[in-house]
Order: sequence, then structure tokens, then C-alpha cells
Amino acid sequence: MSASRLPDLLPILTTRQPVTVVGAAVIDVIADAYALPWRGCDIELKQQGVNVGGCALNIAVALKRLGIEASNALPLGQGVWADIIRNRMAKEGLQSLIDNAEGDNGWCLALVEPDGERTFMSFSGVENQWNTDWLAQLVVPPRSFIYFCGYQLASPCGELLVQWLEGLNEVTPFIDFGPRIGDIPEAMMTRIMACQPLVSLNRQEAEIAAERFGLSRDVEQFGPQWVKRFSAPVVVRHDKDGAWYFSAQASGCVPAFPTTVVDTIGAGDSHAGGMLAGLASGWSLEDAVLLGNAVASWVVGHRGGDCAPFREELLFAHGDIQVAATRTQ
Repeated sequence: MSASRLPDLLPILTTRQPVTVVGAAVIDVIADAYALPWRGCDIELKQQGVNVGGCALNIAVALKRLGIEASNALPLGQGVWADIIRNRMAKEGLQSLIDNAEGDNGWCLALVEPDGERTFMSFSGVENQWNTDWLAQLVVPPRSFIYFCGYQLASPCGELLVQWLEGLNEVTPFIDFGPRIGDIPEAMMTRIMACQPLVSLNRQEAEIAAERFGLSRDVEQFGPQWVKRFSAPVVVRHDKDGAWYFSAQASGCVPAFPTTVVDTIGAGDSHAGGMLAGLASGWSLEDAVLLGNAVASWVVGHRGGDCAPFREELLFAHGDIQVAATRTQ
């Protein structure tokens, strides 16, 4: 896959298949830490900012800025945090199908070490209080992509979400399990995978999955084994080394875009948002991964997880790729 394809692909991003984003909108309090705290310590943090985040909201923002319309089911409460989130969504031109729930939204403290690695400490809110009334409000057309995050699937409301998913027809779940991949009970994981989702994993999550399912830790063997076992595609993100994709039709590795890493908050979410935008446009899995790589490279080069690029910004950043490629031929 050549990166020179990106400027040709970006202008044809358009919503050809429906997308429903199911998950959380929360507050991220982001601070620089010279090291992670240890038991009994007292460390000084430098606050970067207070950002509106959450996996699903990051996805919703990325899709909107790339020109893809989606139905967003991000529960909003009635507290201080919820008001901040609601106002931020309004500025992005976003609304949630589930609003004014009883209670407040959750928040997260994100510690960023000097090398850009991040560690989260999360406080749950209404985003993990799903119920049948909320789900009854969601109308999911056939041929839809539905985004789920591991945080909700691993929470007490996970059982209800899986039941709802099992009752839908002709949909493709897109699941980013994240660090909670090891927390989902075996029986529930079996039911989730029976829905044949497209799963996106980072390098560490793939190793956990390999051990859990008895697959090879080598990515080139892991992918085909996954596809054979679950009859479903998988993407394994290797950061600066690109992203592998595997399906019954094709497999390969899409190179990453060079960037200077500032912090990695939202990297996985932004990659998923780019991929979903490509898939909703009817692109191949390979091209969707290419867009995911481009969006993720932009986000890790900027502070915070709520900085997904507009399509025009990606075009400006990568519009000279074709010229450079021509000169090297």
C-alpha cells in the first residue's frame, strides 16, 4: 500500500453506509508526569488541560471532521461534567441520541510520561448505565457499521449491549476492545465474536488475545489464525511500524506516516475513526487502514486526544506525497 494514494482517496470520502457510534463521552484531565506515582509517594504534576474525550466521542469527532455523518449514542447526564461535554459536542455540530440521563458523566485522569506514553485512571458515570429504554431509541439500518468500545462491553451493562447487538440484522460491529480485552468474561467474548466483528487491536492487546485464544504471538501467523477461527477480519496496530490487516479476502501491512510523537492519547480512537470513515465510504479494508494510519499520525503529533484532523488538514499535510513519490521514481 503506497501512501501516495491518500490524496486521491480523501476527496471521495462520503457516507455510503450508515454508522452508529455506541459508547462514552467523558472528561479527560490530562497532566504531565515525570514518572508514574508509586505507593505512598507525592509527585508534582503539570496540568496540560481539561479535555472532552471518551473513546466514542473521539470517534464521533473524527468522523464528523472527515465529513462522515453518524448516529451518536453517547449518554449525557445532568451534572457539571455533562454540561461541559454537551457544549463541546454542540461546537462540533454533534448531538447525542441519549440526553439528560439521571446522573453525571464520568471523568478520567491521564498521566503523560516524557516519552509520550499515557496511563489512565477512570471514574465511571452515566456512560456505563445503559438500559433497555435507551437502546429502544436506537434505530440501526441494515448494512450499518456499529462502533463499540471495550470499556462498555466490560462494564456491568456489557451483557445488555451484547444482547442488543445479537438482535440486530445485517450489521457489522467494529470493536476496539482496548485494555479491557482481558476483562470480558469468556462466555460473553464467545457471543461477541459470534457476531463476526471487525476487531482493532494494538500490539499489546494482540498479545493478550493470542494467549487467550491460543493463537501465535507472531502477527503474520496471528492474523490468519484469527480469521480462520472467527470468520472475521482483524487489524493489529504496530504504531510507527504501521498496521497489519487480515480478512478472508486480503492481508498485508500498511506503513505508518512519519510524525514526531507529542503524546499518544486518543491514538487508537483516532485510528478507529479513520478506519470507520473509510469503511463507511465503501473503501477496501486496506484503504481504510491507510486512512486510520494518517489520522492517528496527526493525533499523536498534537496535544490531547480531541484533536482529530479535518479532511482538508490531511489533504494539506499529505498533498505533496504524490510529488515526492514521482521524484523518486
